[in-house]
Amino acid sequence: MFRVGLGHDTHRLGPGAALVIGGVSIPHDRMALGHSDADVLLHAITDAVLGAAAVGDIGELFPDTDPANRGRDSADMLRRALERVTAAGWRIVNLDCVILAQRPKILPHRPAIRRRIATILGIDEAAVWLKAKTGEGVGPIGREEAIGAECVVLVERVPGTGTAD
Repeated sequence: MFRVGLGHDTHRLGPGAALVIGGVSIPHDRMALGHSDADVLLHAITDAVLGAAAVGDIGELFPDTDPANRGRDSADMLRRALERVTAAGWRIVNLDCVILAQRPKILPHRPAIRRRIATILGIDEAAVWLKAKTGEGVGPIGREEAIGAECVVLVERVPGTGTAD
């Protein structure tokens, strides 16, 4: 049995020295603003993974009203979400992600981001794909006011778990 999950996240951008994308710090003159470390890609992946297994969402597990989540490492949030998904009898098959940003260019950082995500999830790097799209100068992304990410995840039931065996 297979299931698909979809994740999306958007963060405002402000002055800074780096963007954290997929657990990788990328030198940049802007940074994402948020309650946690504002890693837009790991947030989208976390929601996609949780949604695929129907075991919650990032706001439910890590509310921005909880002071414990201030500055929280998004890799930790993704690991905890994966634990919940695994406990429910699912494993990740693959994921496909898109970064929506005018700048910086993602292509030079893609190998490091894919490796980092694969490491966090404990899956083969070949199961992680990433691409980027600019805003073509239009809207909040094109004006570099925001950064977004989307992710689709495929999970499969682990044999011997659940009722679908």
